[in-house]
Amino acid sequence: MLNAWEVQGGDPQRDARTTVVVVGGGFSGTLFALAAAAARLDVVLVEREAKAGPGLAYGACDPRHLLNVPVARMEVGLKPSFAQWLKASGADLSAAIEEAGGDLARAFVPRALFGAYLAERLETALAARNGRLRRVRGEVVRVSDRPVPSVTLSDGRRIEGTHVVLATGNLPPRPPRTRDGGVYDSPLFVPDPWRWQDIDTLSPDAPVLLIGSGLTMVDVALMLEARGHRGPIWSVSRHGLVPHVHADVAGRLGGVEPFLDPAEARDPIRALRLIRAAVRQAAARGVPWQRVMDAARPALAAVWAGWPQKARERFLRHGRTWWDIHRHRMAPRIADAFGALVQSGQLTVIAGRIASLDLVPGGVAATLRRRHSGRALSLEVARVVNCTGPRSDFAGLAVPPFDGLRETGRIRPDPLGLGLETRGTALLDRYGHASTWLHALGPLSRPAFWEVTAAPEIAVQVHQLVEELARPASRRQRPDARLIAEFVDLGEGI
Repeated sequence: MLNAWEVQGGDPQRDARTTVVVVGGGFSGTLFALAAAAARLDVVLVEREAKAGPGLAYGACDPRHLLNVPVARMEVGLKPSFAQWLKASGADLSAAIEEAGGDLARAFVPRALFGAYLAERLETALAARNGRLRRVRGEVVRVSDRPVPSVTLSDGRRIEGTHVVLATGNLPPRPPRTRDGGVYDSPLFVPDPWRWQDIDTLSPDAPVLLIGSGLTMVDVALMLEARGHRGPIWSVSRHGLVPHVHADVAGRLGGVEPFLDPAEARDPIRALRLIRAAVRQAAARGVPWQRVMDAARPALAAVWAGWPQKARERFLRHGRTWWDIHRHRMAPRIADAFGALVQSGQLTVIAGRIASLDLVPGGVAATLRRRHSGRALSLEVARVVNCTGPRSDFAGLAVPPFDGLRETGRIRPDPLGLGLETRGTALLDRYGHASTWLHALGPLSRPAFWEVTAAPEIAVQVHQLVEELARPASRRQRPDARLIAEFVDLGEGI
């Protein structure tokens, strides 16, 4: 694959007419903007927040929140590398390096550091590109191709280009469907934990209910603990399962080679059998199951692409929760801190569902229904925090610019509610035709690949799209199958 960072020269006429408007200045959008500008494309990066680069993933976090993967897996082709930048940053990495046995590449460092790294790379590029890369602060409310591809901002400004790239990242979570008694419309409900405005005014003894038990719940619980919270914390989810912890084994994939064959893993049951067999073989050699999961990941996009829709539905209904807790794991230090909260009795994780929420004087009365016994549990809490994870069902989403694109048929939400349908990075319209001007990166394109959340996976998308746009229009291709093949080539990198 052409390395977009090293493209030199090119067709001056092509350079003059290729202008890409990027919607979203988080990780995906920033990485694309940097790569495209390096490939001599004109780029306008539109981000509504004051700072572009970190986004919510690497910006709305406490110092205690760590990356969910080690430093080596966060390398995305920037210069200096993330590891080199860390060494020169002056940040206190002693705990992370000690945990990693002295190897920075295997260390779990604070997420905010990666956000600072991205922001600095962007600021450097903005200063050096001589107008090739431009940043605009504003909120995109409309995307259109008439008369030419363009975006319209909430203040009325209109930015034209030849292509538009949607890189908005994850959307805020959707509240569970339950009888909420007005709680969802009250200040006692926190719809997005990364925009919890009054967290610092919450009484340290106040009881809190967290909806969900994944990595977001872990982060929020530790965020409360770091602020000196002493009150009880409850977490409720359908299965009551929490993420597992990473296990570190030196060497490429800990000695486990990529093993999933899409032809053999042609449905979820067969895929699970292959993974379990590989886990048993690895255990016989003293290799933990975590490395088997890592070795399975390169083939996931190809396996997912080979499943019919009914198989995908079965996986999402029966296997998704189990996959998530094994795949999206905690850093060891995070797992220790989380375990201490549980052991102390301050945090209780419940398997069940919310039967009802009601406003009462001074708080919220929550009735939970336990999963196995069906017994009711009544709680009175000061806050209810939605930690269910990002929303991805675009079919009924009334959020610009997606609502307008959906109504005009420019995008097609997938029927499983995972995101938007694409071919490669090109968005499909309501008739299934791939766009020549509208693209999506990162989590938005999840339906085609199942997982496009890790930094190296997104980097592959970015570089391949830049490579296509850097060619003269007459030589551009559809990079759909090749994108899946290059995910496989990533190996341990993801």
